[in-house]
Amino acid sequence: MEKYANLINGEWVAAKSAATCQTRNPADTLEVVAEYPQSGKEDALDAIEAARIACSGWRATTPVARGRILSKASQILESRKAALSELLTREEGKTLAESQGEVQRAIDIFRFFGGMSYTLGGQTIPHDLPNNLLYTVRQPLGVVALITPWNFPVAIPAWKLAPALVAGNAVIIKPASPSPAMTLELAKALTEAGLPKGVLNVVTGEGRAVGGQLAGHPAVAALSFTGSYSVGQQIYQQLSQRMARAQMEMGGKNPTIVLADADLDLAATLVVKAGFGLTGQACTATSRAIVEKGVLGPFTEKLIAKANALKVGNGLRPGIDMGPAVSQAQLESNLRYVEGALKEGAELLCGGQRLTGGDFAHGFFMQPTVLGNVQPRMAIACEEVFGPVVAVMPADNFDEAMALANAVEMGLSASVVTRDIKKAMVYAERIEAGVVKINQISTGLALQAPFGGVKKSSSDNYKEQGAGAVEFYSRLKTVYLDYSA
Repeated sequence: MEKYANLINGEWVAAKSAATCQTRNPADTLEVVAEYPQSGKEDALDAIEAARIACSGWRATTPVARGRILSKASQILESRKAALSELLTREEGKTLAESQGEVQRAIDIFRFFGGMSYTLGGQTIPHDLPNNLLYTVRQPLGVVALITPWNFPVAIPAWKLAPALVAGNAVIIKPASPSPAMTLELAKALTEAGLPKGVLNVVTGEGRAVGGQLAGHPAVAALSFTGSYSVGQQIYQQLSQRMARAQMEMGGKNPTIVLADADLDLAATLVVKAGFGLTGQACTATSRAIVEKGVLGPFTEKLIAKANALKVGNGLRPGIDMGPAVSQAQLESNLRYVEGALKEGAELLCGGQRLTGGDFAHGFFMQPTVLGNVQPRMAIACEEVFGPVVAVMPADNFDEAMALANAVEMGLSASVVTRDIKKAMVYAERIEAGVVKINQISTGLALQAPFGGVKKSSSDNYKEQGAGAVEFYSRLKTVYLDYSA
């Protein structure tokens, strides 16, 4: 069992209360993975104060000097990739291949922003008068806070931390309680890479106590959050009261539209990968397959066959396609959604049951699930499940499919499968989503491209990832200089 501590002002410390909490392997709950401080208000205040003190020194360093630390941290993480991938699988549950991909993503993010440090700055703007200079400079905000979810416990902390640090901010990060290990491992790598004391502080523990302090403290200039809409809305309101900068990335109810001209083998493969990969525990996962009626039957047959062929089990074992739900609570929520859908009139086409006994005896496993006869007003068609459940919805034509896709309160990721380039382009224009995929899975993002949702999926003000990610963590100052005197 690993034992971790908070990182505050460059020191690894226990919670003031000395209380601890543990994480267990969701594939085998007999295994305790790690122990963490159960932090509270006082620990959060210490972290904020440490960041406040460290701000001025870190701000005074050049972006290139900051970038070198990120690049070195990337190298350290790469040297530990195998061990980190195994730890991620043990704590969060995804397959080893999925964990390896996620750890590599974090490595690449730090490398990307390390390189980007050479271009971080403002611009010179033509002045309308002679002997005058007009230019902008990009400056850090000061102290920023990050609250990250459990489902991508290394990628999401990395894509928030890297732009925040390279922009010159001091940071407090609070990782989600089901899987904090990877954030602390990132902190170890950054510390070893030479990050000064207090520039990064990590506090584990209960979200309300720690997160409430981060959102409400006047020294925290900005907060970036990824998680549920209900929690994000509360934090957003708290930040707005003091006009602090906010970035909220929340849930999704992502459609994949399958048109009559689509390659149905490809369509079924994409929906299976996007719906059941990562155990459906991705905000960009496909949860609705909206299918033109002319191909509904053959597509559904292919989808069921591919779903039934998936091998469920402990993600550390070879050949496993889908791991467990992250927790008992998440598993029960998944199964309640399935039960509720059947009560509302949906048809269970495959799966829908918890897997028990044998290798499944001590884990949170369920079958990949496909539901048919799903109507637009059903909860399963409107609400985020966050599990391996795909609802198949028929549509008369492309226009109806578009209307169904847009008829939810969230708009994160959306995919279409078609050979018709005109319909694909109309889809890209009309779909209410921040990410559009054409003949691709709804999951998976390019780290160099902007990411974010619309409607209730996001506060929709600043994008994450890509070169533009630094915009949330910095501000522009405009300078006017008259040198005619």
